[in-house]
Amino acid sequence: MWTKRVRPPLIWASVAVVGIIAAFGLFWFQPWKLFTDTRVDEALPVAERAPTPTGSASIDAASRPAATKPVANRIVSAGDFITHEHETTGSAEIVRLADGRHQLVLRDLDTSNGPDLRVWLTDQPVKSGPAGWRVFDDGKWIELARLKGNRGDQVYELPAAVDPADFRSVSIWCKRFSVSFGAADLRTA
Repeated sequence: MWTKRVRPPLIWASVAVVGIIAAFGLFWFQPWKLFTDTRVDEALPVAERAPTPTGSASIDAASRPAATKPVANRIVSAGDFITHEHETTGSAEIVRLADGRHQLVLRDLDTSNGPDLRVWLTDQPVKSGPAGWRVFDDGKWIELARLKGNRGDQVYELPAAVDPADFRSVSIWCKRFSVSFGAADLRTA
């Protein structure tokens, strides 16, 4: 008779422990994000690639007074995303605006949704395959913001104190699991 009284409390305690573990697992991994998308379509700055001086055209352009030379937004560096932990496509550009500010522009981004995704600029090279998944927190990095959405066009302001020349890549970084979903090598435009 004593065993019959002990069993129900043990069963309820076991059910409670399993429930707590399941709730924590759902919170931590957020598996429903694998089946949901957040689309962002922000207005992107119109920018042109920085001109490269060639021949007499560069001499004519250089000899013009600065007052007549139009100031425009310029792409400083750009690159295409490669896949790391999750399939990721699209491109990234650092744009110097006419007023001197810099923005990171993500064009046609397409990656998995995930828990705690961030946009990082880093000084690390982009490596393909699993060898490149965890390198971005090894060196200098700056977190620009939480990822606004896992699909679409997005713009992120770079803080005024940040020199884009100090960074060579951008990563869609999962802060919770310290892993890159995808990254783009930023090459001078």
